[in-house]
Amino acid sequence: MEFAPRITRLPVAFDPEQGQDAVSFTPWATTDIAKLIVGSAGCSPYLKSLIEKENDWLQGALDAPERALLDVFDMVRDTAPDVLPSKLRQAKRRVALLTGLADVAGVWPLETVTQALTDFADLSVHLALRATVGAEIRRGKLPGQTAEDAEIAGGMVALAMGKMGAGELNYSSDVDLICLFDETRFDPGEYHDARASFVRATRKMCAMLSDLTGEGYVFRTDLRLRPDPSVTPVCIAMETAERYYESVGRTWERAAYIKARPAAGDLAAGEAFLKTLTPFVWRKHLDFAAIQDAHDMVERIREHKGFGGSITLSGHNMKLGRGGIREIEFFTQTRQIIAGGRDPDLRLRATVPGLAVLAEKGWIPPDVAEKLTDHYRAHREVEHRVQMIRDAQTHDLPQSDAGFDRLAAFMGTDRASLQAQLRTRLDEVHTLTEGFFGGDRDTPQTQAIPEELAKSEIVSRWRTYPALRSARGSGIFQRLRPVILSGLAKTSDPQNALLAFDGFLSGLPAGVQLFSLFDANPHLIDLLIDIVGVSPDLAKYLSRNASVFDAVIGGDFFSDWPGQETLCDMLSDVLSREPDYENKLNTARRWGKEWHFRIGVHLLRGLINAEEAGTQYADLADATLIALSPVVHQEFARKHGPAPGRGAVVVGMGSLGSRRLHARSDLDLIAIYDPGDADMSDGRRPLAPRPYYARLTQALITAMTVPMAEGRVYEVDMRLRPSGNQGPVATSLTSFRNYQMTDAWIWEHLALTRGRVVAGPEPLAQDVRQVQSDVMAMPRDRDVVLKEVAIMRNRIAAAKGEGGPWDAKLGQGRLQDIELFAQAAALLAGQPLGAVSDALSAGAKCGLVSADAAAALTDTYRLCWSLQIGSRLISEATVAPDRDDSAGTGFLCRITKTANLSELRKTLDTQTRRAADIINAALPSVEEEA
Repeated sequence: MEFAPRITRLPVAFDPEQGQDAVSFTPWATTDIAKLIVGSAGCSPYLKSLIEKENDWLQGALDAPERALLDVFDMVRDTAPDVLPSKLRQAKRRVALLTGLADVAGVWPLETVTQALTDFADLSVHLALRATVGAEIRRGKLPGQTAEDAEIAGGMVALAMGKMGAGELNYSSDVDLICLFDETRFDPGEYHDARASFVRATRKMCAMLSDLTGEGYVFRTDLRLRPDPSVTPVCIAMETAERYYESVGRTWERAAYIKARPAAGDLAAGEAFLKTLTPFVWRKHLDFAAIQDAHDMVERIREHKGFGGSITLSGHNMKLGRGGIREIEFFTQTRQIIAGGRDPDLRLRATVPGLAVLAEKGWIPPDVAEKLTDHYRAHREVEHRVQMIRDAQTHDLPQSDAGFDRLAAFMGTDRASLQAQLRTRLDEVHTLTEGFFGGDRDTPQTQAIPEELAKSEIVSRWRTYPALRSARGSGIFQRLRPVILSGLAKTSDPQNALLAFDGFLSGLPAGVQLFSLFDANPHLIDLLIDIVGVSPDLAKYLSRNASVFDAVIGGDFFSDWPGQETLCDMLSDVLSREPDYENKLNTARRWGKEWHFRIGVHLLRGLINAEEAGTQYADLADATLIALSPVVHQEFARKHGPAPGRGAVVVGMGSLGSRRLHARSDLDLIAIYDPGDADMSDGRRPLAPRPYYARLTQALITAMTVPMAEGRVYEVDMRLRPSGNQGPVATSLTSFRNYQMTDAWIWEHLALTRGRVVAGPEPLAQDVRQVQSDVMAMPRDRDVVLKEVAIMRNRIAAAKGEGGPWDAKLGQGRLQDIELFAQAAALLAGQPLGAVSDALSAGAKCGLVSADAAAALTDTYRLCWSLQIGSRLISEATVAPDRDDSAGTGFLCRITKTANLSELRKTLDTQTRRAADIINAALPSVEEEA
């Protein structure tokens, strides 16, 4: 497409004579083109010189500027090494001229201009590297490499950093490079020769690009971003760089690698290197400590460069000064560092797309992203004009009125309008970004703290705790301390809340990251105080698993429950990003803990009720099994081959089967497989189906239960499988069917009423469900079933006791008793249990109890479940509340819909006695057989 019709703005010639001189010898086709040339040349001596040198070429280039740019690239790409330096300089003139005019005229947007400059920089570095490494190869100085290896620079890569890495090169940028070589391409004895050769090639590459000749230069190159540049050579081994970043890499280097990109040489090796640095750049947990690091970097730059103080336009640095480009970049990069380890979508190199995705993901308000994007583009435009005037690597605004007049004319405006706009934009950028970096860190104003808390012996010993031993951790905590103590003072029982918080603080192994998280997100302190006020036990858990607070910051923590299918997709996606089996297992643990925490917080704050929480815990367990099973299968198959036959399913029993779990539930599971006609698996170490599936099931149990850095996923109980602990850990479909139809005890059929296939291939799952249906449909002698239930009930009471007055699970008329009776109702009704209420209703229909009795049992069951799920959330042991004014009691009363402790106790006793009477009346007396 032609250039002229796309012109949207024109400069005004600051020096009309200079501008007319540039256009006088050229028959420009249109008035707008002439105005553009006059205005550009009249404002920029540099552009005037380029127009004069490349006049003939420019006339054709403006007919199709995009095609002309590609032709320049092709020309230099085909250049012989001996004339490459000259051709690169000619190409740079043409690229600079065309992009400059397209930028000034508004023909290309900012991103097209910067990408064109970056693309040429990539090509220039690659061609220079190919030429200098190729020369080393031809001289026999690079061991083992041939002429063909010159195209990938013999295993060397130039990583583009900063603006070049992000595709954001400005008009007179230098190019920041880190040069590395792949040491694995060379024998150990060749290492030093190879390194020396790469160092020579790197220096020659830089000279080819940077040296100022009669034809100018291509790009100034800067290699100082490499590890420890004062003592390391200009090109180092990838393994050396990796060890450096793993051991002493700093936050600014992590930020720098957000934009890192393989640009020249062995791009595949460069990508592999960046992948190894992923854990260094992108931390698994939210990294709010990076905020302070970024703030410190900003302050150091200001102090070193003298850019502190109020904004003064004369000589103001548009890159590093207050309200400048760097503040927007740091603002974006720091947020990316904080959350990019958890969300790969945030790992973008360019600033504008980075702001957009941060807004989309809820990390910054959309209006802030829009404003900063607008200011960033405007700042970059000013930066380009400043640099175009004399091809100077400067970011400083003019220091004189005449200089501002020239710049304003170049931008098609006047000095007053330009200065007003600049001041407004700089001020707003500084306002939007400075608060995030902690511009004013005064101690928060809080309400008066009771003296008994402030001077408590407990508070005085905090400074000895591990989390407060570092100066940085202690400093952050000192800012938080008044807020925390004020919050504790507002709880219903400040002293007990203080003790619980003390248990949390004393158990923290370190504090900088968590305290930084609280410092940046004060509402988390309120949440923590809510939790410790209700449950000291939960406070201690949080001290060991403080990373779960990350989940609260993600933006959707208080959103509606996503459901089992979405959870499964989320976990599968997270696991797919992990490079190895151990990381996948740790990731599953970390992910599960965060979702457990979410459910608990929602229940604690009344956002969901007991029934919803039980279902959500079950959804979470289902999703974990569904997503983790294929990971275990894949790992197992690496040694023993794919599963023989039709595969295996995991069946949830007990509370998992009936989709009602609490915060501390273990999982009752059985595994059923169908070998089909297979005799052996097909792998490096083949197995017969029975040992194959037994070991596979054990591998799944291990994956769930083995303690790792992130703890366990769940405890697993397999005792409900056929023949219990004496039976095989995995059962074939045929054996399962035969056992259930001919050999199983009534209690095993009762347990099967709660069975539910959770994970595995659907065809096999359907067959297992059919077996369950067939078992449920078997003819039953009602009296025999009820007698067996009565005997079983007595045995449970003898083994586990009746429980205490606050035990929601054990005892007649309580959870376990009603569940057993509901299983009997389901078995007699010939259907799987499903929900307890549905089974009791089925029991009423078949005459086991009256409809009113079934409703009474259902009400009692819901009361006991509410007490059970609430109690198990706040304590490992049975809760025995004794005071109405405690936060824990308030929570239990709210979740059970009772007014106070006395009413809760009375309601529990009354309803469980009635439930016990109903069940006693329905079952025969078998005391002599207990």
